[in-house]
Amino acid sequence: MITKKRPAWVWIAAIIAVAFGVMTIKSGGSVLFIDGEARRAAGNYVDFVLWFNFSAGFFYVATGIGIWLEKAWAPAAAIIIATLTLLVFGAFGIHIFYGGEYEQRTVAAMTLRSVVWIAIAWAQWCQKVERGTSGAF
Repeated sequence: MITKKRPAWVWIAAIIAVAFGVMTIKSGGSVLFIDGEARRAAGNYVDFVLWFNFSAGFFYVATGIGIWLEKAWAPAAAIIIATLTLLVFGAFGIHIFYGGEYEQRTVAAMTLRSVVWIAIAWAQWCQKVERGTSGAF
C-alpha cells in the first residue's frame, strides 16, 4: 500500500478544523439544548450567532476531513465557511451598533473564527493554485 505524505500544513489545518468543529458543536449544543450551567455561563448570547456557530461546527468537521483527504471541494468549503463567518460577524456588529446585548467574549470568538477560517481558506486556495487547478471548484 502506497501512502501519500501530506505537508505539515495539511495536518495542522485538518486537526484545527476538526477540533474547532467538535468544540463548537459541544459548546453551542450545551447552551442551545441543555438548560444548565453552560447556558447560565453564556450570559447575553446572541441567538443567530450561536445557531450559526453551532451549525457551522458540523461543516468545520466535514471540511477538516476533506482537507485531510485532500478532496477537490475542500478549498471551496473553507472559503464558504470563512465568507459566511465574516457575514455573520458583520450582522453581529450591526446588532451591537443598534444597542443589542452581547458578551465581549463573542467578539473575541468571532474574531478567532474569522482569522482561523481565512487562514485555512487561504492555505487551501494557495495549494489549489500551486497544483494548477485554480479554475472552478
